[in-house]
Amino acid sequence: MGDERKAWKALDRLYEYGYEILSGQGDERRVDGIFVSDSGVLFVRRNNQIPRTSDDLVSLLIVLRRINKRMLDNGFMLTTSIAYGRFRYQERIEFRGIGKNAVYGNAYVSAFFDNENGKPRIQPGQCRMIERDLPSQTKNRIAQTQSDNIFGMIKKREGDSKHYYYYWMVDHCNEIEGFEQEYKDTYSLKYAGMLKALKGEGHQRYMQ
Repeated sequence: MGDERKAWKALDRLYEYGYEILSGQGDERRVDGIFVSDSGVLFVRRNNQIPRTSDDLVSLLIVLRRINKRMLDNGFMLTTSIAYGRFRYQERIEFRGIGKNAVYGNAYVSAFFDNENGKPRIQPGQCRMIERDLPSQTKNRIAQTQSDNIFGMIKKREGDSKHYYYYWMVDHCNEIEGFEQEYKDTYSLKYAGMLKALKGEGHQRYMQ
């Protein structure tokens, strides 16, 4: 029951913070979202405007940072996959009392499969972009930025040639390396604990 209550609390917070942050964008609102089950699908509306890839990405990343931070403050970690491409959402009413929502586009499919089955497997707290289909303009801007603006928080990660990682949890780009090391250390400790349990060292202590 405890796990079930925690899961419901996490969903409540995700819906609450998602709505609050998306609705708080003001007149320049560019990012919209759909929250279904245990997932949120965020997308940038074009509204027949000229595409502004970098600006669109910045708007999306700002929203993702805010949602992740609010969730983390309440003890919950999200996994976030970002894909570039076409996306279309349509609310269709099949008949009275029952509604059906249709989601179309390669971007949604790519992000969904990356989050569920991508290699390497995405870890709690991570936010990453699929490099495939990402415009060269965006890739160049990421590669050329070394400052503390939002593009400076996007880096490649050792051992992963398919993604860029967005380090929403740090305030300065020179903190990324230290964060990565600390993150790896926590997984090493977790792995060591699992080995200890599997070897029965704890059981042996109680049996003596």
